[in-house]
Amino acid sequence: FHKYCFILKVHHYKHDMKRIHSIDVVRGIVMVIMALDHVRDLMHVTSITQSPTNLETTTPLLFFTRWITHICAPTFVFLAGTSVYLSSKKAENIAVLRRFLIKRGIYLLVLEFVVVNFAIFFDPRFHILLFEVIAAIGLGFIGLGLLLNISVTAIGTIGLIILFFYSLLSLIPLEGNPVLKTVINFLFNQTAAPLSEGRVFVMAYPPIPWLGIILVGFASGKFFLNPVQERKHMWVTVGIAAISLFMALRVLNVYGDPVPWASQKDAVFTLLSFLNVTKYPPSLQFSLLTLGVMFFILAWAEGAKTRLVEFASVYGRVPLFYFIIHFFLIHLLMLGLLFLQGFSWSQMDFASGTFGRPASAESGVALWVIYLIWIGVVALLYKPCLWFGEYKAKHTYWWLKYL
Repeated sequence: FHKYCFILKVHHYKHDMKRIHSIDVVRGIVMVIMALDHVRDLMHVTSITQSPTNLETTTPLLFFTRWITHICAPTFVFLAGTSVYLSSKKAENIAVLRRFLIKRGIYLLVLEFVVVNFAIFFDPRFHILLFEVIAAIGLGFIGLGLLLNISVTAIGTIGLIILFFYSLLSLIPLEGNPVLKTVINFLFNQTAAPLSEGRVFVMAYPPIPWLGIILVGFASGKFFLNPVQERKHMWVTVGIAAISLFMALRVLNVYGDPVPWASQKDAVFTLLSFLNVTKYPPSLQFSLLTLGVMFFILAWAEGAKTRLVEFASVYGRVPLFYFIIHFFLIHLLMLGLLFLQGFSWSQMDFASGTFGRPASAESGVALWVIYLIWIGVVALLYKPCLWFGEYKAKHTYWWLKYL
């Protein structure tokens, strides 16, 4: 189960600082896209039996329905780091900010395993404990908090070193040290481990590669304080550089992704192979491609004043609120779909990771219906997000910073 999804808002800027609108806009856009992947994951007819990026079984439309959502997690993680930098402008000192980050990191870990895991599986016995993007950001905040004594440049450099070189760890022989191998696998690779009979822990978002992205996002925060036109030019430049480096590495087909591309049965599927970069864990090529696209969207959002911009910012201002309720809404809609398709409650399986869908019987809907449901979900959440955003802007209750 691959998801991305997070969204953490740590935007408590100085009272005299203007809110950086482009961050809300970009985050809102990717949150809307994210909902498409979650609707597909829970309701598409083939989602529990095949991968949409498996070139042996997929179609171009199904592939791109999944592929376009790759941008979501890197954007969330990067902007979470950026938000910490902007928040640091308000903090009294480093010690205060460090305590805040550690507390927030612990809160996110609890939220992941208690609330989000339940929203994903609707399993009150928690047979699967899934470590995904919220937990990865939580550990990222803790790691970032521990690094605050060094310079912003040094933090960004560490992040870039992780992104560019962590995959070299696979060259180190670890067969003679099973304990070290287990630790490294959990920190750097997607893996799973049994907890007890019938229960398993799944490390879907290995924390160190995602820490690299959050550190780079933190170090990039200072550029958001530049004038709008200067930022716009910078994001275009960085976006071109990232995409160009991705193209060069992908063409060379030697380094930057564990799965090389190859010629397929036709030009379309060869293109799919070329674009089919690895997310679990995020490879260098994956990060360059997705963050490159993010920088282009940031450049477009800087200073933009359109209906789309205002629409997207409604979701981007209340990301965690949106994330939690959108998952519950999609899952409830999925249960309603199962009842409409003739399944009874006793047939639903919540313990095996199929979200309640019976694995032994065909359920779900066609891809075109997925798009209609997605549009409906986003539309239904507009008013609640608009209301909550206005409520947060007018009130300063302590608990609001946790939503």
